[in-house]
Amino acid sequence: MTTMLDLDEIKSLVDTPQLIQEIETGFVLYSEGKVVVPPVGFLHFDDPPGDVHIKYGFISGGDYYVLKMASGFYNNSEFDLPVADGVILVFSQKTGALELILLDRCWLTDMRTAAAGAVAAKHLAPKAIDHIGIVGTGVQARMQLEMLRTVVDCQSCFIWGRDSTKVQGMLDDLRASESIQAWGLDIQAAETLDDLVSDCNLIVTTTSAKNPLIRADQVRKGTHITAMGSDDDGKQELEAALLAKADRVIADSISQCSQYGECLHAIQGGLIEEGSILELGQVIKNPAIGRTSEDQITVVDLTGVAVQDIQIAKMVDRALQG
Repeated sequence: MTTMLDLDEIKSLVDTPQLIQEIETGFVLYSEGKVVVPPVGFLHFDDPPGDVHIKYGFISGGDYYVLKMASGFYNNSEFDLPVADGVILVFSQKTGALELILLDRCWLTDMRTAAAGAVAAKHLAPKAIDHIGIVGTGVQARMQLEMLRTVVDCQSCFIWGRDSTKVQGMLDDLRASESIQAWGLDIQAAETLDDLVSDCNLIVTTTSAKNPLIRADQVRKGTHITAMGSDDDGKQELEAALLAKADRVIADSISQCSQYGECLHAIQGGLIEEGSILELGQVIKNPAIGRTSEDQITVVDLTGVAVQDIQIAKMVDRALQG
């Protein structure tokens, strides 16, 4: 019998610290070749502008295979509708039966993406973090910061966005958040992106930019950058030369990031070779190949891998079964 859960039911079943552990495990399994993840499916729409990402796969020997559809229709806010929507379907690997429908409205995708950012910071950010820098003002910007609370020791954050009204709205929301208040985090708006990059040594970019926002010459030694906005063709948040400047370039999936994402632009420009890129699962399993000095620059390119959807769906099902 198929079980269907709505968003409120799903939220009651997700534990953030446990989710971060599940995502860590998933990345390791993926890098060990134990996860079957076919190429991502994309649908692009021009009028109105929107895109749909279709991700699916399974862990060898596991109980389930998972199919996830997540969409973004960027004019929806004009009609007081959510920009993002989505659903995850969970099937039995034994029988093919549809066992679970997760009507998550893209919340699980947002959560597993934010958890990946936390995993990246946990394993690659410098030990001494002066300030956290968040580039962007959308849902993912907020969730990335909230998730970082569980893995980093820092009391100061700067936020930058193109729209000052949205920046102020984000500041107001975060300052009113119980979890941020419990963290004791001081949150301020950066006057310019230059200021944010020069002041912060843990930076997370969360935009849908089509042209680079952060240049190589802006980034100081010891900085870690997690770039998660370039999850589709034509998107780019970092100057390609920045990846050449970095001491370590890490991808959630080398095969995906070499086809789109920040790594693609650096590879196409002849600035880095695909063989020089590490996978996040490799670094989790063997920290000695990750950050080895507080002076190193590290860049993590997150495009989103189906194993994250598998892991969070498993977590929900396990909590549902008790």
